[in-house]
Amino acid sequence: MLGKLFGRGGERAAVADPYALPGERRRKGESYRLRALGDRRVLAVVQAAGRGDWEGVKAGLEPFDLGRDHQVLGELVGVGGVEEWIGQAVEGDAEHRAAALLISGARHVTWGWEARTSARAVDVTREQWQVFGERLAIAEEQLLAAVELESGWVTPWRWLLTSGRGMSLGDDVNRARFDAALRREPLDLDIHVDWLSQLQPRWGGGQGEALAFAREALQRAPQGHRLGCVIATARIEEWVESDGGDCLETDEIRAELRAAAEHSILHPSYVRSPGWQYDFNTFAVALSLAGERHTVRRVFQALDGARTEWPWDYFADPEEQFDRRARRG
Repeated sequence: MLGKLFGRGGERAAVADPYALPGERRRKGESYRLRALGDRRVLAVVQAAGRGDWEGVKAGLEPFDLGRDHQVLGELVGVGGVEEWIGQAVEGDAEHRAAALLISGARHVTWGWEARTSARAVDVTREQWQVFGERLAIAEEQLLAAVELESGWVTPWRWLLTSGRGMSLGDDVNRARFDAALRREPLDLDIHVDWLSQLQPRWGGGQGEALAFAREALQRAPQGHRLGCVIATARIEEWVESDGGDCLETDEIRAELRAAAEHSILHPSYVRSPGWQYDFNTFAVALSLAGERHTVRRVFQALDGARTEWPWDYFADPEEQFDRRARRG
């Protein structure tokens, strides 16, 4: 029954129309926040998690491969309160212990960052740092235990990269984790994006290092592969790190972003699986920050108002920014 849950069911099929969540009712020209990756099945998993219904979570995860699907796992562990009941599944469900460990470990990473908040390090209190460290320590133990049980899974390594960065485990440890993830999925976008964060100056990376990494990754990506989003992400991070809001407004950057979009999300081979809107929103932000007008219009048209939390949460007014940039595009 749970073959795909444990990574034995092969590739997940692209989302079919019967599973697509309808967009929220809104006035013309206004956006809406995407729920549960825009997929009814993911919504059922999220709702079961909110009820503390482990059996319902397992049943809802049947169509997905939790050991490889970062986005579905991310939706699940973003549910507040999961940490209150998932420990019982870890201890009491021997058959699905690896999945329970993965969910609990990833939830503790998210829960840890919730305690730390997004404030600058100098503004985080001593008490916040303590709670942050305690939760990440639990996450580390559980994620590594999940890896021991299911060595082929890639999703634990993505969360281990995040916890390793938060715990300042050092370049050698984090690089080893990145390499372990790529051995399992060489073209995994989420792993590349997490490593891109590691290469940012705010985490000790060198100037231009992240962009060079993104360009090398794009060269390895087949046409229609979502890994092309790493270029858009790198440019957004460059904007975040910059003191100038117009730092992306050059002909060279616009051309690079157009080429990456055509290579990935706008290519006929691109598969719109659950959460595809995150890829399109990434390019929507990057292209609009670069002042590009033609390709960004195609991206916004495809989204039809569907706004994801990231990367719009870099703005103080995400909804207004989406709507304004969509109209301008």
